[in-house]
Amino acid sequence: MKILTVVGARPQFVKAAAISRAIAASYADRIEEVLVHTGQHFDSNMSQVFFEELGIPEPAHNLGIAGGGHGAMTGRMLEAIERVLIDERPDALLIYGDTNSTLAGALAAAKLHVPIAHVEAGLRSFNMRMPEEVNRILADRVSTLLLCPTPAAVENLATEGVRDGVHMVGDVMYDVALFYRERARAQSTLLATLGLQEGPFVLATCHRAENTDDPSRLAGIVGALAEIGRRMQVVFPVHPRTRKLLADGGHLERMGDVRLLEPIPFLDMVALEQASRVVLTDSGGVQKEALFYHVPCVTMRDETEWVETVELGWNRLAGADRDRIVAAFEDSLASEPSRDVAPYGAGDASDRICALLTSEIPVAVRAHRDA
Repeated sequence: MKILTVVGARPQFVKAAAISRAIAASYADRIEEVLVHTGQHFDSNMSQVFFEELGIPEPAHNLGIAGGGHGAMTGRMLEAIERVLIDERPDALLIYGDTNSTLAGALAAAKLHVPIAHVEAGLRSFNMRMPEEVNRILADRVSTLLLCPTPAAVENLATEGVRDGVHMVGDVMYDVALFYRERARAQSTLLATLGLQEGPFVLATCHRAENTDDPSRLAGIVGALAEIGRRMQVVFPVHPRTRKLLADGGHLERMGDVRLLEPIPFLDMVALEQASRVVLTDSGGVQKEALFYHVPCVTMRDETEWVETVELGWNRLAGADRDRIVAAFEDSLASEPSRDVAPYGAGDASDRICALLTSEIPVAVRAHRDA
């Protein structure tokens, strides 16, 4: 059985690595994986270094598509992925998450009647202003296998009337956290390089368009980081697009003692997450990783798809208001949530997904051919 995997952004590289590793370990005789990199993240620190660190095979197809508006980017990806699908003739398409690469892959496969398996199906922020929300809803609608990381995701799909092909498998990111946490501690030298082993620090990330493209929200976040930076060292690996918008808005000089870094490799990021006192982020993946490593998190958004992190006390929603972010940070320092929690499965999501691919995709292929 041939599976075409489409990835484009750094969180997808990490998730794909977990599945690829499971295929190589136990399913190599049943699954042939062909990797397609759309190029959505093109900077070497956002892309190539991840393939090297995570042991992902070089993509069979690198489409080199990045930049431009959502419509232009998605359209170019759709056209290119369609050509790859026609040439490769896979039995199924495997997609991850909620990026433009995800949507383009889903649409291309659906129009060619190729069964689709969607990892992280069923997540909802209930905010249709988020491009990611649009992408994930549309991808779910055309998917054959909906591979859900949490019971809440299963419930979301049921509420929308989607029940066929829905499977609760757990979160592949938890698989990744278990596999790489000790390796990051042993191999990363970034903490020593930055002098961060001497005291507590805050790790910050910010990249979502809802924050970076709104001047008032970005100003609120910058103000909060600057204020927190007066109390504790703040380390901020900056997405290239975020850095440009910070510069264009005149925010860089307002960030005070906040330590800005270039995008960092995966193992360095895991090392920072584990060692930090509090995480400030608008990233869904980083929210979960903070919980995995038992680090309090403040999410600089008004809602989250990962509701379990909030319900369990490890995460606080603060929006983009300066005072709310600072107050949530202070609350996080005083919090002591339970560490005896495992809302994202048992660390075997990748194996569960591979088993479903081998059992369900042949049935879906026959159904497509008989239709």
